[in-house]
Amino acid sequence: MGAATGLTLPGGLTERIETALALPTGVPATSSLAVRQVASDGTTKLLLRLHDGRTVESVLMPDYHADRAAGCISSQVGCAMGCDFCATTKTGFERNLSAGEIVEQFLALRREALAGGRTLRTLVFMGMGEPMLNLDAVLTAIDRIADNRLGALGWRQITVSTVGIVPGIEALTATGLNVHLAVSLHAPDDATRARLLPMGRRFAIAEILAAADRFQASRGRPVTIQYCLLRGVNDTPEHAHALAGVLGKRRMHVNLLRYNPTGLSLLGRSYEPSDDATSDAFASILHGQGLVAHHRRSRGPDIDAACGQLRRRVAAEAIDHSGSL
Repeated sequence: MGAATGLTLPGGLTERIETALALPTGVPATSSLAVRQVASDGTTKLLLRLHDGRTVESVLMPDYHADRAAGCISSQVGCAMGCDFCATTKTGFERNLSAGEIVEQFLALRREALAGGRTLRTLVFMGMGEPMLNLDAVLTAIDRIADNRLGALGWRQITVSTVGIVPGIEALTATGLNVHLAVSLHAPDDATRARLLPMGRRFAIAEILAAADRFQASRGRPVTIQYCLLRGVNDTPEHAHALAGVLGKRRMHVNLLRYNPTGLSLLGRSYEPSDDATSDAFASILHGQGLVAHHRRSRGPDIDAACGQLRRRVAAEAIDHSGSL
């Protein structure tokens, strides 16, 4: 495909392919770029304005390979999960994205990558929203993005992330789609997790991991466990040993995330990232227990890189501006 390879196709074929990819049922494909931020490390954050004036974030991250990039897209406008350390939750949930609006993010990131001499190679649903609560649209979008007849990204290049919506994990497993799964755990015990993620009161860690086990068994590829290290909250040696105990002999990958501070949380807390020594010690304990764990490189620290930050700042500036008129 011309759009995927950088070739120019004749007769407007590229535009027709993109229209076929993105057209949502009953809604014209009208997403437009509202704000573009570029960090010193090359990370690019796009704020896209939808047909109804709402906005959604997408991120392009350069790969270690100079000709590749990874993308992160959203599944909802805002989010209802209420995770206390996340900027997106501060604006609440507004609506689900259509399949076309999801695909339009992919197209915008692919064009951004090509403009920088790169190819968009992988895509993660880790932006705004909970993918499992908009699963029908997410699955339709994945079909358009991955299938060789359309987006041609490939099924195994896509990861769907969840805070642990067990019925959603089960539904994704039942589809048989050859995608990856990531679970945002962020704590080794239910009590700590419930304080950070309200959904932790609905689904216990044991239930979530059991559902993840079934997904992994059906695909034969490791599930990723997302764990954002928060200073003094979930990053002690005791937490690390507890996480190792919970995961046991599972062949899962633990992705240790560095937190981007977002100011006071909904509960009035101010979270901070763990320092390097604490993060390294946490990883060493996991390694010592036979787990595969690595630090995910922090991206875009000099822009509004955390999920929901850019959207929230732009909205606040609009309110300030309107109040000054």
